[in-house]
Amino acid sequence: MIYRLDAPAREVARTFGLDAGNDPWPGGAVSAGGFAPVITMGREFVAGPRPEKRLPRRMIPRLWGVPPPPRGWDERRHGILTVRNLESPFWIGTLRNSEFRCLVPATAFMEWGKADPRDGKRRACWFGAADQPVFAMAGVWKDSEVPSFALLTAPANAALRSEGRETMPVILPADPAAHDLWLRGDWKRAAELLAPYSSSLMSLHVAG
Repeated sequence: MIYRLDAPAREVARTFGLDAGNDPWPGGAVSAGGFAPVITMGREFVAGPRPEKRLPRRMIPRLWGVPPPPRGWDERRHGILTVRNLESPFWIGTLRNSEFRCLVPATAFMEWGKADPRDGKRRACWFGAADQPVFAMAGVWKDSEVPSFALLTAPANAALRSEGRETMPVILPADPAAHDLWLRGDWKRAAELLAPYSSSLMSLHVAG
């Protein structure tokens, strides 16, 4: 999987109602091991208990791919791109602590679909959210070796299943309350957002 964020940092910031700061993102594709903007609740560099006053959300560049536990690390591979097992000891503490959840802005994501019967080659299917030109995917961040992030997945909706996919990235609703719930809510309520996005709200472009 790869995804695109075809909007510069300032436009992304306006979409989500925050300050772009010094984020240099010009717009373009994001591949494994590449840097891209993510939105956090702004607690990365604040130690101690959570303050009663809300900190402003921050948009900062992070690397897509969280380094795995040392025993499984292979420098020839990229880090972990997606979170599939919500009960994994590697992820559960991060997920339950809302400070480590983030929004990952995107305009489309690509999954390899079924093979074209004419030539046997698999099709590059770009999926977007028809109701959101720029949408937020649910993510988590870590600062172990590098400032990195990974995407949450959900079972594939009908549109992706028709292309042979079993999972898809979690696309959050356009409602700002859903974004706030993912960034600040308790885990039980936030986990309810980890559902397939409606096929009726998705667009599909098949690359030639």
